[in-house]
Amino acid sequence: MSNKIKVLIVDDSALVRQTLSDILSSDPGIEVIGMAQDPIVAVQKIAEQVPDVITLDVEMPRMDGITFLQKLMSQHPIPVVMCSSLAESGSETALKALEYGAVDIITKPKMGTKQFIEESRIRICDSIRAAAAARLKPIRAIREVSPKYTADVIMEAPNTKAMIMTTEKVVVVGASTGGTEALSAFLQMLPEDTPGIVIVQHMPENFTAAFAKRLDSICRVTVKEAENNDSVVRGHVLIAPGNRHTLLKRSGARYYVEVKEGPLVSRHRPSVDVLFRSAARYAGKNAVGVIMTGMGDDGAHGMKELHDAGARTIAQDEASCVVFGMPNEAIKLGGVDKIMPLDRIAAETLKLCL
Repeated sequence: MSNKIKVLIVDDSALVRQTLSDILSSDPGIEVIGMAQDPIVAVQKIAEQVPDVITLDVEMPRMDGITFLQKLMSQHPIPVVMCSSLAESGSETALKALEYGAVDIITKPKMGTKQFIEESRIRICDSIRAAAAARLKPIRAIREVSPKYTADVIMEAPNTKAMIMTTEKVVVVGASTGGTEALSAFLQMLPEDTPGIVIVQHMPENFTAAFAKRLDSICRVTVKEAENNDSVVRGHVLIAPGNRHTLLKRSGARYYVEVKEGPLVSRHRPSVDVLFRSAARYAGKNAVGVIMTGMGDDGAHGMKELHDAGARTIAQDEASCVVFGMPNEAIKLGGVDKIMPLDRIAAETLKLCL
C-alpha cells in the first residue's frame, strides 16, 4: 500500500490543474489521485477516494472555494491548501480562507525562468507536505529535502565595533503552517507599549501586506508590513514581506530592519533563520525569540544562536501547534528556554522583556 500523500486538485482552469499535477507528481512522496473543475465534482471524487490534502481555488463556477471550504471543515475536515491568483494581491478573501480552516495558501504556478519554476515547485510541494502533517490528520513520515542555502548567504560578517550598549528589548518571532491564527492570538494579547516586534511568517509575495493590515485592525499594537530602514520601536510590529528577507540591525541605540532580496534559505524566503541570526548578532541578550507552529526546521539554528548569545527563547508546545515541526527542531538543538502553550506566550514574552 502506497504511503504517498494523496492529493485532489480542485480548480476550474484545465491548464492550472495540469500544471499543478505535473509539479506535484514530480515529488516522489506525493500522488495526485484526481482533479475536479469545481467543488460539485470534487465531492463526487472525495466519495470515491478520500485524499490526504486538497488544493482549492477560490473563484470557481457553481460554488466558490470559500463556501466549499466552510462546508468541508464543518462536515468532513480534510487539510486544504488554497491555490489562487488572489494571493498575489493579498486578497481579504484569501485571508478569510485561513480563518475558515485552510492550512496554507499559495499562488498559482506561472511559467517563467527555470529558477522561478523550481522555487515554485519547492514551495508548493512543501505546502502539501505541511498540510498532510497538520493536526487535522495523523502525522506522517515526511521525506526530507536538503535546504538550498543557509542563512550565511544573506548575512554579512558582524561588525561589533560599530555597536554600543543598549538596554532596549526587542522581540523576534517566526512561524509557518498554522502561524496566521497563532500570531493573531498572540498579538491580540499584547498591550500598546509592548517592546518592538519583528515577525517572519512564511507567506507568498504581496500577501503579508493584507495580513499586517488585518492584524492592525484587531490589535492594540500597530502592525505593518516591514519596509527597509523601518525603526523597531515600542508598540509597533513589523511583518517581514513575502519573498524578501528581513534582518534586524542596530545603529547606536536604534534598532531597525533591513529588507533585502536573496536566495531561498532552508527552502523559505523570508527566512526565520535570517531574522533570528541577525537578532543574535545585533541584539544579543536584549532579544526575546519566539518560535511557533510550522513545518520543517527554519528558525531552529537561528534560535540556538539567539540562545547562545544570551537571548531568552520560547517555543510553542506541541498540543497547541498545527504542526510541531519548527519548535521541535529548535528544542532538539538546545536553543529553547521555555516550552509553553500559545495562550501563555504573550504574557511570558512581556515578563522576559522586563
